[in-house]
Amino acid sequence: QVQLVESGGGLVQPGGSLRLSCVVSGLTLNDHAIGWFRRPPGLEREGVSCIHSDGGPYYVNFVKGRFTISKDNTKSTVYLEMNNLKPEDTAVYYCAAETGVSRCEGLRSMNHWGKGTQVTVSS
Repeated sequence: QVQLVESGGGLVQPGGSLRLSCVVSGLTLNDHAIGWFRRPPGLEREGVSCIHSDGGPYYVNFVKGRFTISKDNTKSTVYLEMNNLKPEDTAVYYCAAETGVSRCEGLRSMNHWGKGTQVTVSS
């Protein structure tokens, strides 16, 4: 059974930092891309970042230079380091994977999702 479990969210002031973790079981990170998504309050879910199975990163424009994605295959964990956080980064953050997909551009119909972790950026 595949499970993805996010953690690390919380309340942080603008300009602050958080590190999110996504622990994956039932899938090997060596063979799978993992994506980070978020759903801001009242808005649609959007992609944030992704890491290919080979470790190569992908970022959407609005997080480039502020967020860093990485992974530790031995711990089966993907991290999202978020710096210089802004109020508009407030959202529930999710990690997701699709069985058999190793490249981020191949993620079309993610069939594995975590339950999410809340990130709130506010003074």
